[in-house]
Order: sequence, then structure tokens, then C-alpha cells
Amino acid sequence: MFVATLLAATLLAPATGQAAQAADNPYERGPAPTTASIEAAQGPFATAQVGVASSSVRGFGGGTIYYPTSTSEGTFGAVAISPGFTATQSSVAWLGPRLASQGFVIITIDTLSRYDSPASRGDQLLAALDYLTSTSSVRSRIDATRLGVMGHSMGGGGSLEAAKDRPALQAAIPLAGYNTTKNWSQVSVPTLVVGAESDTVAPVSSHSEPFYTSLPGTLDKAYLELNNASHSAPTSPNTTVAKYSISWLKRFIDDDTRYEQFICPGPGAGTTVEEYRSTCPF
Repeated sequence: MFVATLLAATLLAPATGQAAQAADNPYERGPAPTTASIEAAQGPFATAQVGVASSSVRGFGGGTIYYPTSTSEGTFGAVAISPGFTATQSSVAWLGPRLASQGFVIITIDTLSRYDSPASRGDQLLAALDYLTSTSSVRSRIDATRLGVMGHSMGGGGSLEAAKDRPALQAAIPLAGYNTTKNWSQVSVPTLVVGAESDTVAPVSSHSEPFYTSLPGTLDKAYLELNNASHSAPTSPNTTVAKYSISWLKRFIDDDTRYEQFICPGPGAGTTVEEYRSTCPF
């Protein structure tokens, strides 16, 4: 009898441990991360994509949805990404499959006009999230309580606008962001500000750095400056942008503390990173 009881306890222990871990964080998706896994061009999830015609939506200019094909682990958080001034979604398209393959539903958007202001782009990012979660063909794959925004240049400025306007968001990532507003003390969304050292369009001294310093000191926030990089650095596949964006989105949209190791304390200055600072521990 004792042997049978001991055997049963031994067999049940792993399952119980796994159940406890899942109960601790039901939003974890995918295997435990490594440096190699977050630097890889393809994550653990197979993905597909679907186009969104501008004529079929309101509030933004259409776009492309990238999503994991399997929901065996559950639903996913979602992120809307805006291009910059005069650009189309093609300028941020590389982020779609790369982030989706790590366990997110991503929509890269076209804006209503290529000349839209950051404030307008912020509204359009939120409209895209609302579309994703309410009427899109992938809405059943999304947890509407776990959402984030990203953008490049004026789209990055738009991501700050969206974060200010919708505090319920879980994460914001402006990439080489541009905005004439410098004070973001009203933002309460965890924000990773990514600047580029050699950016002459949105110099870090007048854009990314003031954005970061104006965010509340009590906020979960980080500043990552790309070493010797131009304004266009985030518009083509960039391992540094990808790995820290993935880590930030995982940590704050999925509440997945397994990724905190990559952003706290974060990278030191080196070949790819000029500077990193944060309010770590998060």
C-alpha cells in the first residue's frame, strides 16, 4: 500500500508542479527564453498573415495581421505598430512575423494619410487594436486585456500618444520616436524608449531622451540607445531592436518574468548598444 501511494505521488508531482506554474502565470506562452531564442529570426510559433483592406475598417488605413497558427497554449496578447511620416506599413513589416512567432498577434497598419500627426497615429493605433479585438478574423485568438503599441518615428510618437490616452495598455515601444510634445508624465503604461545615436531626424537629445526622462520615475520604463545607428535603423531587420522589444512585450503584456533577465539590469554599452537605463527592478 505504501509503495503504491509513493508511486502515485511521484507520478503526480510533475503535473502538479506544472499546474501550479501555469496558475502562477496563465499568460506564459512558449518555452523558457534564451539569448539565442530572442535573437532568432523565427520564434517557437508558426505564423500566418492576413491583409486588412482600408475599405473594410474605420479609424485607420488598413494593414496586415500576423498571428500564431496554433492556440493550443491559449489566446495571445496583441500589438499594433505604426509607420512613420510619409511611410507605409512596409517600413515596419519585418516586425510582424518576428514578433508573432514569439507568441503575439501583430497588426502593422497603414495610416489614413502618410502625413498624419503623431496624435492622429496614436488614435489610429487604438482603432487598430479595437478592430483586432472586436471584429477581425483573428479576434478569438486574442486576449483583449493584454494589448500594446509600437511605432517608428511619428508612429513612435503616436505610441506615446496612445499610451497616454489608454492607460489600460500593457506596453508601449516608441522606436526612434518623433513628437513635438516632450512631457509624458501622464503615461502610466510600461514604456521602452528606443533611440538611435546618430539619428539626425529625431535626435535623441531632443526626442527619445526627453521622452524617457519625462515619464514618471515610478513607472516601469527603460531607455535603449542603438550604437552608431540612424533614424531608419528600426525599419529593417535589427536583432537588437527585436530582442529587447520581445523581452519588453513578454514581460509586460504576458507578465512573463522569465524575460526580465534580458531587460533587468539590461545590456551594457557595446557594439550594438550605446546606452541602457531603466527603473529596474520592475
